[in-house]
Amino acid sequence: MRCFFHLVNGAETILDDTGVDVPNLDGAKASALRAISELLRESDDVLQDWAGWQLHIVCSRGNILASIPLCASLH
Repeated sequence: MRCFFHLVNGAETILDDTGVDVPNLDGAKASALRAISELLRESDDVLQDWAGWQLHIVCSRGNILASIPLCASLH
């Protein structure tokens, strides 16, 4: 299944227009956590820059399958 990882904070949205192929929702969640870790590493782990942001795992039909708060995902 193809999933997209959209970053949202209520006021802004950063859309993933590429997506990734994953075997199931658990695979999508694992990929999402890796993406969050990489994103925070690239931003020098400045967590307050991402306070209030979430990563939405979205299927190809546009339905939100899961939502992961960026800061909470590292604790």
